[in-house]
Amino acid sequence: MANRWTAEFRLSITRALADQLATTLAPLEAAPLTPEHISTVMPRPGVYVLFLDGERVYVGKAARSLQDRLSQHYQKISGRSGIDLNDVRFVCVYVDEDLDAAAPEKLLIKKYRAHDSIPWNTNGFGNKDPGRNRDTSLVKKVHFDATYPIDLGYRLSLEPGSQPVAAALEVAKRELPYLLRFDNGVAAKKIYRDTTVSIPDEPMVATDLIEHLIRALPHGWQLTALPGYLIMYAEDREYASALAWWKRNSTGVTRTEGPGHFAAGRVEPEDSGSESGEPA
Repeated sequence: MANRWTAEFRLSITRALADQLATTLAPLEAAPLTPEHISTVMPRPGVYVLFLDGERVYVGKAARSLQDRLSQHYQKISGRSGIDLNDVRFVCVYVDEDLDAAAPEKLLIKKYRAHDSIPWNTNGFGNKDPGRNRDTSLVKKVHFDATYPIDLGYRLSLEPGSQPVAAALEVAKRELPYLLRFDNGVAAKKIYRDTTVSIPDEPMVATDLIEHLIRALPHGWQLTALPGYLIMYAEDREYASALAWWKRNSTGVTRTEGPGHFAAGRVEPEDSGSESGEPA
């Protein structure tokens, strides 16, 4: 029975944790997302916030190393069109491993969403490789990859000279700031080993490498630039959301501009990755 001289008290540990995290983050000065500033972050677990043009856009967690996780974000954003790394900043807080089970980043997301939209937590920014079965899916118009597609003019530093396609592919995977996925079947691997590609002694961008790789491969191979990554298979297929694709035919290499079709609606949870990003 309620009266004026009694009350019920409930202690919310999770709300207290969210409030303390937000209080710790609030006075921090956001640093540019650059290798120089990331190198000052210790390789410890923690939570972090990314800002774009001063707006809070992403809250994430690193289960092992904040430095590694922020470096992954730097690499990803550096290979995107329509966004300037100079406009991206971060703050972070080291968190004891004992608090990891409490999902501190999710508590922060819930708290911040009372005032901010934190758009990158629900637009697929944290995604990695969606897998071969998702390559043909229409990308949502609001997806991170649709808003900031991969930069096909990204500059590369490759060792000039003739080399097996297999070697060139491994170097390309390390050099490119976005995913390059290719057929890893037994027959395909033999083609990569037995086929030679000639890398010229001159500055190259991603599209140059694409054309050299496809030109070196047999008739029927195709390399497709999807909004968020590259794929290479022996196929003849159109991708509705593709930026472009390069096809090896009997006369050489043909480039076809992609339709650039995108789907309406929000990014589904399975397309947006964990709201806090993958642990690092």
